[in-house]
Amino acid sequence: MTASAKKAPKKEKDRKQSPEERLEANRYNQMMYGPTAGELRPVPKKTNYGAPYLKHPKFQELMTAFKKGSAFKFDVSDKSKVYTVSTRESQILFDDKVIYYCRPLNKHEQNLLLDRSVTIQHQTNEVLVHLVFAVLQSLPELGPMQLSFRLNQFQYGSETLEAGIATQGPNLLLGSFKHIKAQEKTRT
Repeated sequence: MTASAKKAPKKEKDRKQSPEERLEANRYNQMMYGPTAGELRPVPKKTNYGAPYLKHPKFQELMTAFKKGSAFKFDVSDKSKVYTVSTRESQILFDDKVIYYCRPLNKHEQNLLLDRSVTIQHQTNEVLVHLVFAVLQSLPELGPMQLSFRLNQFQYGSETLEAGIATQGPNLLLGSFKHIKAQEKTRT
């Protein structure tokens, strides 16, 4: 009398997209229609490199000592690390490694050179990036700045500093500036 109980037929579930199919569909939609209002990425903030140093009294003393050819030293802390910024004669050092140095051009001017290899080694360090740009901004005689910092790399003009080492060597001539070593004499 009892018939065997048959199971009710299963409903077919809607098939969900796999993650790979979803990515492919999003790529296609982006290519065809562009981003939707909610998908717009925020514009990256433009960082004013060198600004933290420029008005700081210790940095101003460092630049005066650099122009005079005397010694000066101060410490900068970032993310629980302490870095030493100093001058020695005609050099600016970052953690006892030469970043900038000078060569005499004439009686009143010196050429400013950047050591590319040391700068590249420390280009991930934000303290050094700000220092490099602060020195260039504090010497307006150098003219317009061709050095930039994009995608965590220093660039000089259209090429990276690292690419320039192979063709031009580790020294990068940035321009000339007046030093204070020679006392200016007034005419009488």
